[in-house]
Amino acid sequence: MSQAVPQPPRGCTNLKIRQLARLVGRHYEAHAAATGLKNTQYSLLSHVVKMAPVRPGDLAQAMRLDASTLTRNLQPLVAQGWVTLGAGADGRSRLVDVTEAGRAAREQGQKAWKKAQLEVNALLGIERVTALHALIDECIAVLETTDDAHEEGARNE
Repeated sequence: MSQAVPQPPRGCTNLKIRQLARLVGRHYEAHAAATGLKNTQYSLLSHVVKMAPVRPGDLAQAMRLDASTLTRNLQPLVAQGWVTLGAGADGRSRLVDVTEAGRAAREQGQKAWKKAQLEVNALLGIERVTALHALIDECIAVLETTDDAHEEGARNE
């Protein structure tokens, strides 16, 4: 008995991932809207709360963002008074820190976020969500390893 040869996936993987991200993102945005936080702001604020005080480069790396995206995303948080961008160890470095108002905003956002997550778990089922998380983590690990190898090769050329 011969085994069936797996068929390549149909359609564009990037499109499928973006479609899912948009649907899930809208779900979370709907819950977070009452708190005044957008998804990107909640995520960034949560990272700052966990890591602060933190150098922008370390924060960007932890969030898998490039420096310019991080800078752009920090501006509304600074304007709201939720985070500060101050001097670091020397004149050239900076540190991102969270304010009490930022901690309070994050706490409100966290309540909305938890409700959104529980609804996603209920809609998709715990088993599917757990499997999705595991698959995403596995794909990230493979792609990061590949990206690192490509960057190393480019530097050696």
